[in-house]
Amino acid sequence: MKIIRELNEKDLKERIHQARIELIKFQVESSKGTLKKNSGKIKPLKKEIARLMTQLNKIKIQ
Repeated sequence: MKIIRELNEKDLKERIHQARIELIKFQVESSKGTLKKNSGKIKPLKKEIARLMTQLNKIKIQ
């Protein structure tokens, strides 16, 4: 959590973008039925995206 607070707006946007791409890949694999080892990573990834977006919104407000 400390690491997220130290990021600037540009870095936050880049991490959100990367996390969303990874989430899309996991969702596609899940819908195909080929997601086995990483099935538990979808929910934490969604939470990480939410944390990053929350921090980005805090920065925009200030």
